[in-house]
Formats: sequence, structure tokens, C-alpha cells
Amino acid sequence: MAEGASIDIATLWYLIVGTLLVSMAVLESLLQRLPLSPAMFYLLVGFLLGPSGFALIEIDPGKHAGLLTIIAEIALLISLFTVGLKLRVPLSDRIWRLPVRLGLATMAVTMILLVAIGVFLLHFPLGAAIVLAAILAPTDPVLASDVQIEDVGDRDRIRFSLSGEGGLNDGIAFPFLMVGLGLLAVPKAFDYTQPGVLFRVAWEFFAGLGGGWLIGLAIGRLILYLRRRYRIALGMEEFLTLGMIAISYGMTHAIHGNGVIAVFMTGLALRRIEHATSGIEAPSSVIGAVSAGSKVDVATDPRKAPAYMTETVLDFNRQLEHIIEFAMVLLLGAMLSGSGISSEGIAVAALLFFVVRPAAIVMTLKGLTVTPLQRAMMAWFGIRGIGSLYYLTFALQYHWLPQLVDRFTALVLTIVAASIVLHGFSARPLMKFYYRQRSKEDLQ
Repeated sequence: MAEGASIDIATLWYLIVGTLLVSMAVLESLLQRLPLSPAMFYLLVGFLLGPSGFALIEIDPGKHAGLLTIIAEIALLISLFTVGLKLRVPLSDRIWRLPVRLGLATMAVTMILLVAIGVFLLHFPLGAAIVLAAILAPTDPVLASDVQIEDVGDRDRIRFSLSGEGGLNDGIAFPFLMVGLGLLAVPKAFDYTQPGVLFRVAWEFFAGLGGGWLIGLAIGRLILYLRRRYRIALGMEEFLTLGMIAISYGMTHAIHGNGVIAVFMTGLALRRIEHATSGIEAPSSVIGAVSAGSKVDVATDPRKAPAYMTETVLDFNRQLEHIIEFAMVLLLGAMLSGSGISSEGIAVAALLFFVVRPAAIVMTLKGLTVTPLQRAMMAWFGIRGIGSLYYLTFALQYHWLPQLVDRFTALVLTIVAASIVLHGFSARPLMKFYYRQRSKEDLQ
């Protein structure tokens, strides 16, 4: 670079990204002591780097929708696989009734109420209202880290239910999104407006459930067989992780199934292999201390191998989740900085968080064993995030009502940002309060 010349954009980006990453490594322990989430910090930084701040990032969600969809899809799939790995409870256990009810019934009621808001309050055409509902109805499996399962042995109803809900409903939203796009005359979605759509949606759903489960079992057992019998296929868990996600998604799509649901089920299946071998004993106890020289022995041990494989894959995925959260929320902040904060978005966010989600919870959790406090916590923590970003960018790839797109985009980005801020501030204090109350009840 010539003397006196300004820093080129590539060099500037190295400095910005490097500074942010090092800052988070330093500040993470500090943020743990405050009612703040890392996502709130990323959102602010992204907004300041965007057009409303220093104008170092300018991302048009419409023009860059194709690339943004790929990035968001990869992020979503990795997060869903991770959630599946964390849920260490047999599918026959009654605790699954809660996340299934949340992921199906609560999702359906939320969709209906959001469609009504879109049509009667926002005056959207029916197709656009359905698209809006499909984007906003799913809850997030990444940004809910403070209320999500961290210890795989955790059976707390709130953590387990919200984690399972986030794993299920992201995939369920897809056919509704396509129905909305079909009503908006998007050619690719035309089949979803035809009479046979119910059969197609049912096939996608069950093919996603079954295909993902079988793929997870098949690959997991194959790797363990090779390790135990031949002492090969050792290490490279990062390749195994990404490979399983890609195979699950790709093979399920090849049979016209729902690949998003399949990836979640693949994570569940891999965890099931471990649980079937380890039983009630925690994976860390099964594995024990592992020195650098004993990794191969542990990875090939008949009893320890499933726990070792699953936990090393999960550890890698947890690191990926941090990077995903950083990248996606930074992009969200930059896009929001360009679109502007929508007053309509703030109003719909208030309705979604304080009316729609609580009403859906009250209507759909009847008959299940939950305390009033647990029900209230589930009603509040309907966090929106990467799933909503993915479906937004997916929809923006197609041409529909161009006069509505900018308004629609600003509205959705504002709602997701509001969720990051409100739920980020409240998650840690509310969870501490919940555990204090739960301890008092246990003592009684």
C-alpha cells in the first residue's frame, strides 16, 4: 500500500471482525454477570456498522436474498442438529408431550392469530399474511441459549420444552410459507395451492421424521462398528458432524421430505444410540477422564465409544453455534440498519409477545402437568431468530408484490431484533427467579 493511502476495505474488515471476535472472547465472562446476551451486543454492532451508523456494511435483503438464504439455512441446520443432540430423553417418555404440543398445536394457533393480524390490522393480502405468519411463528433454537438445555441430562420442563419446540417448529413452517407464496402467484410454490397439498405436506413431514431418524441411526452405528471392530473412522468429528447434516438434508430432499425436520431427527437418533448404551449414567461419567494418549482406546471401547462420539460431536457443534450466532445477528443488525426500524414491527412484536404467544400457550397446554409459573415462562420465551431470518430471505428470492417487500422486510427484521433485546434482557433474571421458586416448591 502506498504511503498515505487509506486502508482498503478488505483490510478494514479483517480488523473489524478480528476486533469483534477478540472482544467477545474477553467480554463473555462479563456478560454472564449482567442481564445481557451476546446476541444483543452483536445486534448493536451490526446496526452501527450498517447504513444508519458508519455505513461500512450495506446489505439489501432483496438483492442478496439468494446468498443470505444459503447462509441462514446452513446456520439453521447446524443449530437444529445440535438441539437434537442435547435432548437425551427416549421418545417414549411423557415429557415429550410438552415440546410436541408446543411445536404442533401452539405453532398452529400462533399461525392463525398472525394471519388474522396480517389481514385485518396490516391489510396484507391473504398470501402475504400467511407468509408473514410462517416467518414469525417458529421459535429459535439458537438465540434461546439462556433458556435452552445445556446439560444433556437436564429434564427441566421449561428448558426441555423450549428446546424441543425450537427443533420441531422450524421445519413445520415451510409448507405454510409455500402456501402463502403460491397464493401470491410464485410459480415454484404453485403445487402447494392444489387439491393434493395435504398429502404432499403429510409426506414431507413423515419422510422428514423417519428419514432423519434412520439416517442418524445408520451413520452413527456404522461409525461405531468401524471404530470397535477395525479401529478406523477415528477422530475428525467436525467432518462427521457436517457430513451427517448434509447427508440427512440431501437424502431427505431427494425423496421430497422435509430436510429441516430430518436434520433435527438425525441429531436425536445419534443421541439415542448413546443413551441406549449408557443408560441413566451421564455421558461424561461413562467416558471418564481422557488423556491425549488414550483417545483411541476410549473411542473404540464397546461401552464408552457411543458416549465419546456423541459428546465430541456435540462439543464441536456448540462452538459452531457461537460462530453462527455471531454471524447471523451481525447480519441482522446491518440489515435492520438499512431497512430502518418499523413502527408497525414494534406494534406487531408487542401483539406477538404479549397477546398471541400467551393466548396460544393457554389454549394448547390444557391438560398437561405444568405449574402456572412454568406456563407463564413458556408463554414469554417464544424467542424469534434465525428460523425467521431464513424464511424471510427464502421468501425474498421470489417476485411477489414488489410494493410490499420493503415494508414487509423492515417489519420482520424489527420483530426479530425486538425479540433479541427483550428476551435477552429478561432471560437470565427470569430463569434465576424460576429456579429460586422451584427450589422453594421442592423444599415444600
